Amino acid sequence: MAAFDWFKRKAKNITTSTDEKKDVPKGLWHQTPSGKVVEHEELKRNNYVSPEDGFHVRIGSAEFFDILFDEGKFTELDANVESIDILNFKDTKPYADRLKEVKAKTKLTDSIRNAVGTVKGTEMVVSCMDFAFIGGSLGSVMGEKIRRAIDYCIEHKLPYMIICQSGGARMQEATYSLMQLAKVQAKLAQLSEAGLLYIAYLCDPTFGGITASFAMTADIIMAEPNALIGFAGPRVIRETIGRDLPEGFQTSEFLQEKGFVDFIVKRTEIQDTVAKTVNLLAVHA
Repeated sequence: MAAFDWFKRKAKNITTSTDEKKDVPKGLWHQTPSGKVVEHEELKRNNYVSPEDGFHVRIGSAEFFDILFDEGKFTELDANVESIDILNFKDTKPYADRLKEVKAKTKLTDSIRNAVGTVKGTEMVVSCMDFAFIGGSLGSVMGEKIRRAIDYCIEHKLPYMIICQSGGARMQEATYSLMQLAKVQAKLAQLSEAGLLYIAYLCDPTFGGITASFAMTADIIMAEPNALIGFAGPRVIRETIGRDLPEGFQTSEFLQEKGFVDFIVKRTEIQDTVAKTVNLLAVHA
């Protein structure tokens, strides 16, 4: 027998039948930036935090609501409010087409969802951004949905929480998006006047106008470990000031050290921490 006869194919065609073929399910494994590989179901059971290295995998509103609300049960508010092309804007493609594509891909109507439910038995309203929808960008719909969520809290005397994960304002809505900063801040002032708690939970990434406004004006500011939080990116800042930036600049840990963040809260502990915070401050309100 020749040296590599065993490697030669005897039959010209592949003989495995279709029924015998095994497809590997997509998303069965997840690899973290440190190179750790985690089985998807194990990751899900651990609130999408890698048990190997503590890396927090980016998730959306569906996963956050399942983690936060008791038994994953909640009522969605304002589900039918959705983005439209106000300005007939066009960059590399028409904004109307971009919206159509992202809505079909994500099954979402915009970059934020409102929900009401109980967290460890305490009823509250949570607005959660979806980074998958145009980078969780702030547009007129996000501002309007936050406004409606706050009005619901005031009417029903409930605490409020926003889960932030965004690249900033949505350029396709120009000034309409920037107007939402003042709109949301005005409503949050009304929430404060009503004596109701506002919690912000900052995830990776939280940038732009959201950081410059309501992400940093909460009564309690929590953040995920090692989340990137800032206004402009580090490259822009470095070029602007002409200096090297400190190690860990714009991480949640760095911001906590400088007094911008109250608590670093692991996602595996977020339900307990939010419930304790709400109950403690409600007692002393």
